[in-house]
Amino acid sequence: MNEKPIIGITTGDLNGIGPELIIKTLSDNRILDLCTPVVFTSNKVINYYRRQVPDNQFNFSSTKDLTKLNPKQVNIFTCWEEEVPIQPGVLTDVGGKYAVRSLMVAAQCLKDGQLDGLVTAPIHKANTQIPDFPYTGHTPFLKEKFGAKDVVMLLYSEMLRVALVTEHIPLAKVATAITKEVLQTKLNILRESLIKDFSIDKPKIAVLGLNPHAGDDGHIGNEEQSIIKPVIDAMQQQGHLVYGPYGADAFFAHGSYKHFDATLAMYHDQGLVPFKTIAAGEGVNYTAGLPIVRTSPDHGTAFDIAGKNIADTTSFFQAIFECVDLLKRRSEYAAATANPLRRGKIEKEKEGEGEKVEA
Repeated sequence: MNEKPIIGITTGDLNGIGPELIIKTLSDNRILDLCTPVVFTSNKVINYYRRQVPDNQFNFSSTKDLTKLNPKQVNIFTCWEEEVPIQPGVLTDVGGKYAVRSLMVAAQCLKDGQLDGLVTAPIHKANTQIPDFPYTGHTPFLKEKFGAKDVVMLLYSEMLRVALVTEHIPLAKVATAITKEVLQTKLNILRESLIKDFSIDKPKIAVLGLNPHAGDDGHIGNEEQSIIKPVIDAMQQQGHLVYGPYGADAFFAHGSYKHFDATLAMYHDQGLVPFKTIAAGEGVNYTAGLPIVRTSPDHGTAFDIAGKNIADTTSFFQAIFECVDLLKRRSEYAAATANPLRRGKIEKEKEGEGEKVEA
């Protein structure tokens, strides 16, 4: 981490706000002081959207070889040469097809060690679930790609961190998806990430209940008593600072999240509705539990404003900044927890080698 990290950036849906965000964010030359950005797309896509963003300062070098990057400019890694129809604001099969290609090429380069981290622009589930990409989103794809047993979707800002037990599944399936084993695994991943990725030595985690009022002592469901509370008790017995289950409405309304390093929600909207309200467009989506660092903005493709030059870059800029910062904190953690040979042992081995030479 003494040199600028190489950060891969996927283009997202070609008809969403991803390309606009990339151009507007990377027009800020301060980004080049933090990292060497590599955008996985085509020159034609970039040039199309450059015309939609007047007075931008976006300059780039085009390449097909990641060993020949320009550290003083944005680098466009050409993923395709053919002409691709672009229709800002329109959900098309083409937009999804090339979003997937960008992601798959970038992920492979990351796996091959040619990139240090990855920032993903938004994709849409309606046009990306194709035979070559049978996933509900970035997270399950990256989980399989990098061989992680499990991962945790974690969104955070300066105000709070919210992680999810379940992600993009129907609400009708949430209760059956939450088991003691799953909850234990998610808590372990979250706790380890807070230590390794966020430099929190003894993280304090809040766990929300599944039912209204956290089950109200079993009167509104018993998952809290039969599943969630036993896992929390077990982790406390191991010396971990895990508390709950808390009723979600009062927990966020009363500001209780301010007293914890992270909050674990049971399902998507339970955690992300309050998060996006509180974070106010400044949040970052991070996939905890992967052997690599991947971040993204906390919003979607926003087809309703695509191509209008009004997309807010705050979250996307934060995603790039946090990708770099997470890499740095991981590096520092690895250095701090390394197990070097003790000085005395080294000296003793040297003495032994000396005796052998003299003999």
